[in-house]
Amino acid sequence: MSALSPAIRVLVCEDQALVRAGFVTIFSAQPDMEVVGEATDGRAAIRSAQELEPDVIVMDIRMPVLDGIEATRHLAGPDSPSPAKILIVTTFNVDQYVYESLRAGASGFILKDAPPPELVNAVRTVARGESLLAPAVTRTLIGRYAERLRPSSDTASPERRRLQALSTREHEVLLLMSEGLSNAEIATEMVISPETVKTYVSRILTKLDLRDRVQAVVLAFRAGLAGGGD
Repeated sequence: MSALSPAIRVLVCEDQALVRAGFVTIFSAQPDMEVVGEATDGRAAIRSAQELEPDVIVMDIRMPVLDGIEATRHLAGPDSPSPAKILIVTTFNVDQYVYESLRAGASGFILKDAPPPELVNAVRTVARGESLLAPAVTRTLIGRYAERLRPSSDTASPERRRLQALSTREHEVLLLMSEGLSNAEIATEMVISPETVKTYVSRILTKLDLRDRVQAVVLAFRAGLAGGGD
């Protein structure tokens, strides 16, 4: 880690003591990370996040008092004045949990049995302001939840009006993103460089005032651009 680069401040929210201790050990061993706090339930997670202002919150789903999805909605949802960056880590590989977590405002979703290097990389990815959602998971969500995400066919819907800010090429990139393609796959599909794709993605997020590509995909669903929309 560069001397000029501050450590990623991590808050671990997990009710199982052994799992929580394992996370703390893994993150504390990284030269670019610092565990600034721990929480054992959703209410405590919200309180700690507000007090400590961590860079990334590692959040379990099933916790007492208040579950991780509700805590995420409070800290990163549309009503949050300063959305937190939240990585959902759970033992439950259930589509509904993925869907609800992302709708609540999470930036990523990873299973607890992921190898430590993947977990560490996930925190770094979320800390950079990028989303962490495998293309295969995106495709599954499209197949299972497209109809729930899509609005009416009203061409004047707020979501469709927002997309008018995008250029034709940006529309194309957003559509491919919502189909679950990675930057490399989008580059191949559009016959452009991965660096150009990154530029398009950055422009899309800026124009639509979105935090990450997960939010962009959800907006594409709601606008009918993805999941069978026109």
